[in-house]
Amino acid sequence: MPIEDTGGLIEALEEAGELRRVTGQVDPDLEIAEILRRVMYSKGPAILFEDVKGHSMPVLGNAFGSEKRMQIALETEDFTEIGQRIVDMTRMEVPHGMLGKLRKLPELSKMGGAFPHVEKGGPVTEVTGEIPSLDALPVLKTWPGDAGRFITLGLVATRHPDTGVRNLGVYRMQVVGKNQLIMHWQKHKRGAHHSEIARESGGRIEAAVIIGAEPATVFSAVAPVPEGLDKYLYAGIVRKEGIRTVQCRTIDLDVPANSEIVLEGYVDPAEMLEEGPFGDHTGYYTPPEEYPVFTITGMMRRKKPVYLTTIVGKPVLEDAYIGRVIERSFLPLIRMLQPEVVDFAMPPSGWFQGMAIASIKKQYPGQAKKVMMGLWGTGQLSLTKMVIIVDHDVNVHDIHDVIWAMTTRADAARDITIIRDAPTDTLDPASPIVNLGSKMGIDATQKTPEEGYSRVIQEQVQSDPDTAQMVDSRWESYGI
Repeated sequence: MPIEDTGGLIEALEEAGELRRVTGQVDPDLEIAEILRRVMYSKGPAILFEDVKGHSMPVLGNAFGSEKRMQIALETEDFTEIGQRIVDMTRMEVPHGMLGKLRKLPELSKMGGAFPHVEKGGPVTEVTGEIPSLDALPVLKTWPGDAGRFITLGLVATRHPDTGVRNLGVYRMQVVGKNQLIMHWQKHKRGAHHSEIARESGGRIEAAVIIGAEPATVFSAVAPVPEGLDKYLYAGIVRKEGIRTVQCRTIDLDVPANSEIVLEGYVDPAEMLEEGPFGDHTGYYTPPEEYPVFTITGMMRRKKPVYLTTIVGKPVLEDAYIGRVIERSFLPLIRMLQPEVVDFAMPPSGWFQGMAIASIKKQYPGQAKKVMMGLWGTGQLSLTKMVIIVDHDVNVHDIHDVIWAMTTRADAARDITIIRDAPTDTLDPASPIVNLGSKMGIDATQKTPEEGYSRVIQEQVQSDPDTAQMVDSRWESYGI
């Protein structure tokens, strides 16, 4: 059975020795964030703060801050299998004839089991009808230069106004009143796209902010799934079982039934406020900029909810491990689009959007550049600043091996590609204009005569096999 909610995650982490409880009183204004950063940088456990100053709700942080905790949360040790399920679904043949349909029933039933289903009630509907107020939530201020308190791990649910496809995205939100937040959804994100479609029709977009849910749903909100794939369905694919949802009370959206807290409301693109600064995952403060306001119209919650949060800043922090799962789970999808790709990595120190490395089985001249362009044309990878392509014998997860390939197989004048005036991540502190900058591709593959390499390819040094085998057999006798 998959983990059903935040409480189930706490139990699983505690049983595995991956969680510590802090019983002394802590302040949501900077203190909790300072504690969490120190724990994250030292690769410490998840922390449950049980006594938060001014609030009755406990705060859970660093719940996903290690590969082991991600394995516990998603109940798998092989994250690539998540993406493989989607690839298998896309390749599923349509059965012909009665016998063919009978043979396909097991596969079809697995796919159908991933679909969400609406129920009349659930844990999140235990308390409804309250006058919604953000004062009840232990929202953190995380950096001294932040403009205020920010919700950092709220899953923002919207629905495409035309297709009805549901989306979940994680966008930070600044508290500006008891019932208003500033919605920092960047123009490249689907929530902002849904809002723009609604604006063109002269309306506002309904939205719900989910705080605490099944781990698979939290991961699905962060994951850059293929366009058109319903995020609730993707959550079911991740957890191998469809999520349960309930209808919101004041807006026409359904939300995960096992949520801890749900804020219902709408975003009016005509109502803008200055948001920020905010200490972001680049390690810099994002400067103030106008974003639309989210107005709360209702709130549902459990009787005793847990407030799930995260802290961002200069890498490597908790988000690096979520990013690692995205990297692994999307490898099968990348391979489906770029079959020559052997492996793929997005180093956490490059805040993931800053750099991507791919190894390929090279078969023809110019293939590395072809893969670069393909990656830049794939979903959110379009915002990646630097792409490095190496041969299949290079370990993309060993930055030393990658640097060795860059310095021994790439010539600066020949193998560096610069693309000007391309889309960039809104948070990129180096781009000359917000959302617009340049990209760099480095072809660090071994060049061939067809690519103008006229020299004899130098032979790599390798141990003598017989000597290596002899040393292996005598290793213990050396006493090293």
